[in-house]
Amino acid sequence: MPELPEIYNLAMQLNREITGKKIKELEVRQEKCLNISVSDLRILLTDQIVKACEAKGKWIFVRFESGAYLLLNLGMGGNLLYHSNIKTLPEKYQFRCDFTDNFYLTISFWWFGYIHGVKSGELIFHKMTNTLGLSPFDKAEFTFERFNTLLAGKRGNIKSFLLDQRNVAGIGNVYIQDILFKAGLHPNRKIPDITPEERVLLHYVIMDYLKSAAELGGLAYEKDIYNKNGLVKEFLVGYREGKECPKCGIPIEKIKAGSTASFICPHCQR
Repeated sequence: MPELPEIYNLAMQLNREITGKKIKELEVRQEKCLNISVSDLRILLTDQIVKACEAKGKWIFVRFESGAYLLLNLGMGGNLLYHSNIKTLPEKYQFRCDFTDNFYLTISFWWFGYIHGVKSGELIFHKMTNTLGLSPFDKAEFTFERFNTLLAGKRGNIKSFLLDQRNVAGIGNVYIQDILFKAGLHPNRKIPDITPEERVLLHYVIMDYLKSAAELGGLAYEKDIYNKNGLVKEFLVGYREGKECPKCGIPIEKIKAGSTASFICPHCQR
């Protein structure tokens, strides 16, 4: 599943390529991914000019000059590709967007995903995005003060807190492994037991680690809009069960943390 670094890269690439372009035609081959009918989506977006593309959490927000939005979520994974030639279009896709300059955008979900159209002024009523938490790539929003305030009063474990998209938007079970390792925190560590110094470090690690992953293009099995793979191929402890910890050399363990698997160093993450 693509997480914030991959989604951020896709959004920034789209912002460069399609901002200022007008939609000529839309094709939808899988209506269950929509929140409105195909005809309503065409009415909403055809002949509209893209104003900007942004990322929050695992969603891409395509904003139009009309005030409408096209909201994209790749679900468990998928390919969002930008084409300069119709001959490069894949055989199978769920969504296709043709621009008036004869460039194309296609989305092919691996399993499921979402393509939602939202009318001007109604974004606050979109249930799947209006509860998203702080975005680690927004420095004005993801301040330590706001992050620490979110932690206040919480009694659960830190991993569950960070994976809850209502708290921090965009972290999934892939990147959380090394985030907790670099912060020296066990995934089952209870939030009230985390010291002020550890909270400062965790806040910094979240921003720094996700930014570094984004600069590398994200995960190696994910593609950008030009069909190029990311460069993140290895992790410090994530998915390295039995391998040596890069800090102390003790074998990495796989444990259960909540409903998900976690990879930890039993010495560095007590």
